[in-house]
Order: sequence, then C-alpha cells, then structure tokens
Amino acid sequence: MLGEDSRVELFKGELIDLAPIGSMHAGIVAQLNRVLSRGVAEGIVQVQNPVSIGDESELQPDLCVLRQRKDFYKHALPTGQDVLLLIEVSDTTLAYDRDHKVPLYAQGGVPEVWLVNIPETVVEVFASPTPQGYSQISVKGPGDVLSSDRLPGLRRSAYHYSSGWCQARLRLRCPPNHEE
Repeated sequence: MLGEDSRVELFKGELIDLAPIGSMHAGIVAQLNRVLSRGVAEGIVQVQNPVSIGDESELQPDLCVLRQRKDFYKHALPTGQDVLLLIEVSDTTLAYDRDHKVPLYAQGGVPEVWLVNIPETVVEVFASPTPQGYSQISVKGPGDVLSSDRLPGLRRSAYHYSSGWCQARLRLRCPPNHEE
C-alpha cells in the first residue's frame, strides 16, 4: 500500500516505487537546476515533475527543459514532444534508468537525454531517438564539453572537479550580463 509521501511513477501501466533521494543525488540536481535556470532562455526548467510518455507512462525525470508554453503546462502535462532536454541523475537506479527509462524516452520522442552516471562520474548522452532507442550515444568525462543542438545557449564543460561530484563546477556560456 502506498503512503501519502510515497514517491512513485507510472511506467507502462505499472506504479513503480522510486528510490529515496540521497544527498549526492539531491545536490547534483540542485546544482544542475541552478545552472539551467540561469542559462537557458529557450525553455522552461522543471525539476522532478511528471512527463507523459504515451498512454501508460508518466515518468518523473530529475530535470527537464521544456518548450515555452504560456500556461507553463498547468492544463496538461508535457509530453516527449515538449521536451528539449531531459536529465536523469543516477546512482542506485542506474541500470533501471539506462535500460528501461531511456529507451522509453526515445519511444516517446524525447530528443536528448543526459544520464548523469554518479558511480562512474560520467555523463551518458543519448540523442536522435528512434522507436528502438537512441541512434547516437556518447559518454562525456572530466574536461569534455556538453552541448545541446536544441539549446544553443547551453554549452558547459561536463565538470571540472578535484574530488569527484562533490566539487563539481558546471559552467555555462551565458548572456553577457549573466554571471555563474
């Protein structure tokens, strides 16, 4: 039985109990939210809100940059076609996110997914969705540059760190009067 504070998502018609969010995960999501909110003028940044994928799935990615919409998605949940960039931060759920959620995002038409792989300190980038999955997959590590064709204002080094994710410093190329 689900409690009032249960964290669940609808995956292919089944309610899936979500893992508790740890401090590392929460901190990375907060950091990415700050960077995206400051540097992305092309869309709406949402944190851990549902995205409708088909008729039987409402997933809760960690972050999404959505197409601008006047109602800010108050009257209908965003769908895969509304997403410009989707980010999952993964530690204990890495296999589930990579093997189940990422392929479903591709089937739903999400154009680009960044899977922040905490255990390996890399970002897995999935682009060009097809019904079978993503046709372009790359892995970005320390010093690599992440960018998104759908978000031309977003270009940041994957991370510059001295002791893993704890010291992550994300950089954006922001408008001239914007400081990181």
